[in-house]
Amino acid sequence: MSSMQRTAPALNKQVIWLTGASSGIGEALVKPLAEQCHQLVISARNHEALERIRADSGLHNILCLPMDITDNWSVHQAANEIEHKYGRLDTLIANAGTCEYVDVNQFDAQLFQRVINTNLIGLANCVEAVLPLLKQSQRGYLVGMSSSVAWLPLSRAQAYGASKAATTHFLEAMKIDLAPQHIDVSVIAPGFVKTPLTDKNDFPMPMRISAEQAAEEIIDGLRSRRWEIHFPRKFTLIMKFIAALPAGLRMRITQSMARES
Repeated sequence: MSSMQRTAPALNKQVIWLTGASSGIGEALVKPLAEQCHQLVISARNHEALERIRADSGLHNILCLPMDITDNWSVHQAANEIEHKYGRLDTLIANAGTCEYVDVNQFDAQLFQRVINTNLIGLANCVEAVLPLLKQSQRGYLVGMSSSVAWLPLSRAQAYGASKAATTHFLEAMKIDLAPQHIDVSVIAPGFVKTPLTDKNDFPMPMRISAEQAAEEIIDGLRSRRWEIHFPRKFTLIMKFIAALPAGLRMRITQSMARES
C-alpha cells in the first residue's frame, strides 16, 4: 500500500488501547472514547476498577485487560490477547504513569527508580508489545502521556520532570523513525488536571482543569493527530514562553516559584 493510500482510519473504525484507565484522565477518557471508536481496550492494575468503569459506561464495546506496565511479560500477554481478538491495533494511548516529589534534604534514589520505571520503562514495554500490532493497522497511531513540566524544570520535580522530558524525547525520536512505516506519533502535555495524583499536591496549581475537560482536549487532538496535544493553552503557552527565556532569567523565575523547605 502506498503512502498516499495510508490515510488514518476514522475513530469509529479504530481499535484503541488505553492504559492507566482506572482513574484520573484515563478514567475520564473511557466513556467518550468508547462512544466514538469501534472497540476500546482498557488496562490498569486494578481489575475491579476497570470492570466498574466498563459497567458504569453502559457500553458493550469495552474490553478490560488488567496488566502492570512495569511487567514486560504482563504487557505482552495483554497485547497477545488484543491480537487474538482483533488482529490489529489502530491506536495506543499510553496514559499510565505516576508522580513522586523529591526532598533534596532526604534524597532518595529509589524514588527515581520507581518513577522512571513506570513513566519511561513502562512506556517502552508498551511500545515493544504493540508495534507489530500497529503495523497491521491502516495507519497506526502511538500516543504517549508526558507533561508540560517536560519543558521547564521545577522545584521538587527532579524525578517526575526527568521522566516526562525523557518521554517527550522518546516519542519525538519514535515519530522520526516510524514515519516511513506509516505510524503517527503524538505527545500529550497537560498542565494541572484534577486527578487523584494532583489531589495530593501541597502547592498552588494555577488554571487546573477537570479530568473531563482534559479528555475532551485529548480526543480533539486524536482526531487531528497533531504532534503535541497540550492544554489548557493559556497555561501551557506561559510555560513554553518561560522555557524559551535565557537560562539566567528563566532560573530566577523558577527559583522564585519554589516552595520554601
